[in-house]
Amino acid sequence: MTHEDTGATPSRRRDLLRRRAAAAPPSAPAEVPHLTRYVEDGRPSPAPPGASVADGLRFADSADDRMTMSLYPRPTEPAVRELAEAWDLHPLVVEDLLHAHQRPKLERYGDILFLVVRSAWYVDAEEDVVLGEFHVLVRPGAVAVLCQDGRWIDGTPAAGLDEETVRADRTVGTLLADEHLLRLGPEAVAYRLLDAIVDGYAPVLQGVGIDKEQIERQVFSGDAAVAERIYRLSQEVIDMQHATTSLTEVLESLRAGFAKYAVAAELQAYLQDVSDHLTRADARVREYREALGQILDVNATLVAQRQNEDMKKISGWAAILFAPTLVAAVYGMNFEVMPELHWAFGYPLAVGLMLTFSVVLYVVFKRGRWM
Repeated sequence: MTHEDTGATPSRRRDLLRRRAAAAPPSAPAEVPHLTRYVEDGRPSPAPPGASVADGLRFADSADDRMTMSLYPRPTEPAVRELAEAWDLHPLVVEDLLHAHQRPKLERYGDILFLVVRSAWYVDAEEDVVLGEFHVLVRPGAVAVLCQDGRWIDGTPAAGLDEETVRADRTVGTLLADEHLLRLGPEAVAYRLLDAIVDGYAPVLQGVGIDKEQIERQVFSGDAAVAERIYRLSQEVIDMQHATTSLTEVLESLRAGFAKYAVAAELQAYLQDVSDHLTRADARVREYREALGQILDVNATLVAQRQNEDMKKISGWAAILFAPTLVAAVYGMNFEVMPELHWAFGYPLAVGLMLTFSVVLYVVFKRGRWM
């Protein structure tokens, strides 16, 4: 959803404060310095030692071809407070930055764009889709990215993104090396981050697809543990679908503001490409969810068939045992006048009847594939 720079109602703000206070972490994360780049005419350079957030804004405001880029690997409250004061952030944005755990969304407060997006990576050993939350702030001449879960897009610890690893990291390195993209301003940086996040969905879906194929083979092998595996993987696919669907809404909100905020045509085309990739990812997620639902139904049918076969066998053996039991019960009654009681061949006849009935029933059930 999109909010213009209006103050929230008191009741809404109280509700937000109560909700986020309940979700607040028990302890503050360790301090990790944020990384800042000063960009001039598309060429980035490290910020001077000791430069503050306000210094970065002054650098960006001093010329039209300048921009400040900041990455917070693990934002702490002091760092967020400094950013909020320098950028004059709305109190609702500050609360979101401090407590995180937000659904993907887009909000505008004056000239500040606030994005919440989620990346994903797949832990194949656990068949677990892990989502990482990123907060992106964009204003004229500046962009800030906050890794709220302490991890980068691919799941690597963001605290390890020091100066050396930033140069080596493929995603960050590509962003810093693309001078043409950086010349387009902070919106281009945000779009590039969205592109990297959407591209990260592909290996996740590939991992899910491999596990789905393994599950299909496991279902027809009769493995009793496959039902739990199907259910767990289905839950991961649902989490992935929530991420793609919410991000689709964010991209639609960005496109809706193209005309109002005079977004460059090149950036519009760039975001359209990101949207196309996301649409394909969302379609695959939906296909996997539907396929896993069908697999679960097939597994339930196969389990029912196997149980039916077991019941046939149990019923067949019960019938076979019932025949001699019936004969024995008849001749076990305590009547004094029974013709066969004093007959010399009575016992062989009774045993013969038992064996005959049992063999006949066994043959009948065997031909009927009950045995």
